Amino acid sequence: MTTQIPHVDHELVQAAADVARTRCRGDNHTMAAAARTGDGRIVTAVNAYHFTGGPCAELVLIGTAAAQGVYELDTVVAVGDRDRGVVPPCGRCRQVLLDYFPALKVIVGEGDRVRTVRIADLLPESYVWADHQLAAE
Repeated sequence: MTTQIPHVDHELVQAAADVARTRCRGDNHTMAAAARTGDGRIVTAVNAYHFTGGPCAELVLIGTAAAQGVYELDTVVAVGDRDRGVVPPCGRCRQVLLDYFPALKVIVGEGDRVRTVRIADLLPESYVWADHQLAAE
């Protein structure tokens, strides 16, 4: 059962929407993501689509945050270009986000049904990579 978190960070949604509207051009960049850092800043990124695959905006966001010295994210949202609105993370992104940030909140939903949920609720009974690593002796 998905536990809804009462607060939706509308400033974060707007930041992602602004990047999607102004930076996503053509077929190579079609999604934008924004994250609220542990200290309250907002980090943004866009996907890098390629026919061989390519990182989603959420994955580029993780690298962008790390390049800025940010290793703790509180909340993330992805927004599609051409005013497609909030788009939930794909399965790969859900797994990576859970592994990197197990307490992360994710904004999902459409229109007036936008809500915030925990990443663990988007990937129930998930494989948690850290739980399966051998302890160093």
